[in-house]
Amino acid sequence: CLHDAPYGGNGGTGTLVRIRLRRMGAKGQPSYRVVIADSRSPRDGRFIEIIGHYNPRMEPSEIVINKEKALAWIAKGAQPSESVYSLLARAGIIERSAIPVKGNKNSPVASADTTAAAVSAEA
Repeated sequence: CLHDAPYGGNGGTGTLVRIRLRRMGAKGQPSYRVVIADSRSPRDGRFIEIIGHYNPRMEPSEIVINKEKALAWIAKGAQPSESVYSLLARAGIIERSAIPVKGNKNSPVASADTTAAAVSAEA
């Protein structure tokens, strides 16, 4: 039941809570807020909490993320999007391999490549 574990629980459909970017700024001048949001809500729709911001237009890019809040939400089961995962790693909050990202070891392409490599090594 979704009411039993609203944040980070597995209701059989995967993770409900995501850490993702919410686009702000004028047309052609993007800046983003790093937010905790339900995975079913739209990109710029409802969110639970703002934990930081990202401005790619500055040189170098400005990344401000509250480390304690980010780690607390990850501990509760929130999954960062690929772009937020990259920002968290660049900000030094997590290590690159700390959270598995889609398509790593369990992808069919990777397993086929390792199988082919093992067969060629034996020959």
